[in-house]
Amino acid sequence: MLREISIKDFAIIEKLDVDFSKGMTALTGETGAGKSIIIDAVGLLAGGRGSSDFIRTGATKAVLQGVFDANTSKNTEKALDEVGVEPDDELIITREIHNNGRNVCRINGTIVNLQSLRLIGDTLIDIHGQNEHQELMDREKHLDTLDQYDDGQIKTVLKEYQTIFSRLQTVKQSLKKQLANEQEWNQRVDMLRFQIDEISTANLKSGEEEELILKRDQLNNFQAISAALSSSMQALENDDGGAATDLVGGIMNDLESIAEYGTEYQKMAEEASNAYYSLEDVASSVRDAIDGLEWNNGELDQVEQRLELIHQLKRKYGDSINEVLEYFEKIKTELDSMIGTGDSANELSQQVEELEAKTQKLGIRLSKIRKKSALSLEKRVQEQLNELYMNNTIFKVQFTERKSPELSGLDDVEFFIQPNPGEQLRPLVKIASGGELSRIMLALKTIFAQNDGVTSIIFDEVDTGVSGRVAQAIADKIHEIANHSQVLCITHLPQVAAKADQQLHVAKEVKNDRTTTTLTVLNDEGRVQEIARMLAGNEITKLSVAHARELLTIEHS
Repeated sequence: MLREISIKDFAIIEKLDVDFSKGMTALTGETGAGKSIIIDAVGLLAGGRGSSDFIRTGATKAVLQGVFDANTSKNTEKALDEVGVEPDDELIITREIHNNGRNVCRINGTIVNLQSLRLIGDTLIDIHGQNEHQELMDREKHLDTLDQYDDGQIKTVLKEYQTIFSRLQTVKQSLKKQLANEQEWNQRVDMLRFQIDEISTANLKSGEEEELILKRDQLNNFQAISAALSSSMQALENDDGGAATDLVGGIMNDLESIAEYGTEYQKMAEEASNAYYSLEDVASSVRDAIDGLEWNNGELDQVEQRLELIHQLKRKYGDSINEVLEYFEKIKTELDSMIGTGDSANELSQQVEELEAKTQKLGIRLSKIRKKSALSLEKRVQEQLNELYMNNTIFKVQFTERKSPELSGLDDVEFFIQPNPGEQLRPLVKIASGGELSRIMLALKTIFAQNDGVTSIIFDEVDTGVSGRVAQAIADKIHEIANHSQVLCITHLPQVAAKADQQLHVAKEVKNDRTTTTLTVLNDEGRVQEIARMLAGNEITKLSVAHARELLTIEHS
């Protein structure tokens, strides 16, 4: 449920903080006072389309913030998980609309895009306006409405049906491609197999090319390397006594003989000793290198051939061995995908026949369950309409078999009504009046309130154009819905306002030549005066006050 909302610099609202309670809250006040603006703000927090036109004149941005209790909504928890926001018992949604058109949306401090906000908002808020009966006026949504009514059996079978149907479409697409481009398909398979074989046979290894280039350079410079090593060896171990190791060894001995006479001599001796043993190590390494030197003209040819093979593969498949290997993995996956559904069109055709049979069988089963559910829905809607003084109206769910299966099943579903005895059943979207739509929508909302999972339902003047006993019936229905979900209701009907658990009065006033909207939570006496005004108009009489007290006493007795 929506616990509170804070609105700043939005339309004619400078700053407004509203706390909402459970049950039914009525927003009342003169036309144009700003009641619908508050609902617009709630709608924007639920992901509605925003515009810089909403920003109050003179301000740079509008800031909206809502605090929701979401600990009872599994749908909200699932939506939060989808968009990567940590679920919590409390949700704080903030939206800023800047005058440069930029929108910033946050959920519990995490920035989200508008699509994510809308996904979550749809689980929190359900707004119904006077001319916004989308579910009823869009025949495409009638099937979804019927499916929502079911206790879960439709959902289970529909999920199984959609799995098979999606598989059927995938196989059909593969068959279509294979039949239309069979030669091209086979050529692609042959080419992929050739490339995979060529790269696999090469047995490439990451880093191999660098090692081969180094080896080639060593072989190409064998003479220079051999000469440098020999010359170094001769300088290090000259038999004539001029060897570098002998000379440094003599220096080391001389300095060690005087090391005890001063720290500077000791340091010199240590450095000479380090130099001597370093030269010994160098001499050993040079000796080993000379012993390992071997000229092999055949090895150079092998290295050159291997490098040429790598060059050819790089020219075809990538700029490096790693890229060639990445391409190798990619084409293996592609080949597996191409041949995974079957090597022949005959096999694919057989799969299509089998999947079509399964789809038809599940579709027929789904249709039977839906028709049984439709009978129950018709009965319950009829009961609700009777209570809303539409006793003579007949509500029907009409099924039309589709020419071919679709993702949602084999049938089209549309709501029909017969407003008066003797008339024909006709599509609801074509003949229902505004008042009829309001009552049919309330009938459905009453039935679905326990199952929708939406924590807050908003009715924006859905009671316009009715009066008397119909107005009282609508008030009763809205309050009945509030037994299962929080309801916020903008109304001009005293019967509806009196039925509310909480009443907020919205007014417009001018301060410093600026128009602003204010909101007051009405106490018991405030409610009496406001409902008396709604009954009598501008001039409140003793009779209207008495009538208001009677209404409130009756509703809350």
